[in-house]
Amino acid sequence: MGDGLYQELVLVLALAVGIILLFRRFRMPGVLGFIIAGMIAGPHMLGWVNDVGRVNELAEFGMVFLLFVIGMGFSLKELSSIGLTVFVGGSLQAVFTILLTTGICTLFDMSLPQSVFMGFLVTLSSTAIVLRVLQGKGKLDSPMGRATSAILIFQDILVVPMMLVTPMLAGRSGNLGTDLALLAGKVLLLLSLVYAGGRWGVPRLLRLVSKGRNRELFIITVVLLCFAAAWGTAALGLSLALGAFFAGLIISGTDQVYSASGIIQPFHQLFMSFFFVSIGMLVDPALFRAAPFTILGLALLVMTGKTLTGFLAVWLLRHPVRTALQCGLALFQVGEFSFVLALAGSGYGLLSPAHHQVFLAVSILTMAATPMVIARSRRIAGGTFNRLLPRTGQALDALLAVHPGTGEHGAPQLADHLVIAGFGLAGRHAAWAAQSLKVRCVVIEEDPELLERAKEQGVRAIQGSATQETVLEMAHVASARVVLVAVPDAVEARRVTALVHASSKARLIVRSRTDGEEAILYGKGADLVVCDELEGSLELTGHVLRGFKASPGEVLEIGRHLRESRHAGEGAMLAG
Repeated sequence: MGDGLYQELVLVLALAVGIILLFRRFRMPGVLGFIIAGMIAGPHMLGWVNDVGRVNELAEFGMVFLLFVIGMGFSLKELSSIGLTVFVGGSLQAVFTILLTTGICTLFDMSLPQSVFMGFLVTLSSTAIVLRVLQGKGKLDSPMGRATSAILIFQDILVVPMMLVTPMLAGRSGNLGTDLALLAGKVLLLLSLVYAGGRWGVPRLLRLVSKGRNRELFIITVVLLCFAAAWGTAALGLSLALGAFFAGLIISGTDQVYSASGIIQPFHQLFMSFFFVSIGMLVDPALFRAAPFTILGLALLVMTGKTLTGFLAVWLLRHPVRTALQCGLALFQVGEFSFVLALAGSGYGLLSPAHHQVFLAVSILTMAATPMVIARSRRIAGGTFNRLLPRTGQALDALLAVHPGTGEHGAPQLADHLVIAGFGLAGRHAAWAAQSLKVRCVVIEEDPELLERAKEQGVRAIQGSATQETVLEMAHVASARVVLVAVPDAVEARRVTALVHASSKARLIVRSRTDGEEAILYGKGADLVVCDELEGSLELTGHVLRGFKASPGEVLEIGRHLRESRHAGEGAMLAG
């Protein structure tokens, strides 16, 4: 890696930071900021980066990590609880969008394989943008949020078969039957390896690695699994990203999935920034000047068509028409995986350079419009069926016997519960006390042996470090009533306290080893700090006083005096 690349990266990332800070003021997605930074710094504008290929090499890591993170995000148990919306709703949305796009593209004299491939590209929506906007608006747990998230999950899964089918659409082999049989054999081999690795190999390996609580070793092991799987699928003639997806899928079934996800997230975010920058470098801004009405018209066509197909998919699952229309409005953009497929399609000749430029320009416009449309989706849906089509909504609801107040209600979110970070003696006692009072409890613990003790005690347990935001999210810290931080390490306790204080209004109780840590922890946001050193000394003092026949009242009074005067220093305390 030469000095030139370092200079190019510094310039591009500095530009991206400035653009994203500007976008934040207007509540625009950061993904769009990286794309525009790539456009400005790329060869079509300022020319700060001459060798786009070197940036693409870094972008490939982003694609691998993206699939890896998505694979880790799948839980078969959780998918089964919303399986109808995921698979039926997702399939309907994909089929409707592919058919509609294919039909329109054939009208523009595109061949059938090219039209179907364009349908693939248009079908996929932006998981990164939509989920971030829904989370910021507090809509993830609404009926609209759950249905939209379910369809996005299916689209993420759908990327895998799309990547496998793309070479066949290009007609790279003359014998389709042989290709299908070979593909089926490769997939069967991959699934067998996934099953064997997920059942025996990887869980044992990660458990063994996590026992030593060596974070560096754990990071290396997780990244090794990701890259080894990616290299393995590439050796089979499949994509690198596909192997990363399967590696993530294997880890998703282990106790260490939350810890692994928290570790990989920074890598994923870093290299995905290079990916979006590289996409921006491919865009020729001159196209916006040369054919602005064509680009705008196609963007509106894509947004309208995807809103319609998303609406139909959710409505046919017997959601109210207003909820279905909000889902359609949330899914109208073209997503980040479409860029991955577009690059592959260009390599196979399914997408001409001119069509690729138009596709990128249209995609950027749809992504840019997403936050604004989602923020107003409820108003748009209400206005559509209250003013423009006042009787149509009622008729459509009546057609499927849907009551306007009904919709999919998933399992209630964990709330008003106790979160315990650290399952040592203090954590075990707190968990036992909570169980005795029928209080729901979640334990966060890195040590696999302590994790097993928590499970044996019947407590819901998450393996990982409470210093990772993803782990805290899995424990639903934001909706907890009380959080107990009982980790043994002082530095870790400070970090956990600060994170919990920033993300939750729960009462925050923290254990400290020494008296000197109290002020620091209170400064980090703790509501109450219990010091081992202080409580132990007071207990010992009480026993000493009882040995001299002190009354219970005297013991309590002396203990109160010691507590109140300890901050004045040892000399003042003894003098008092």
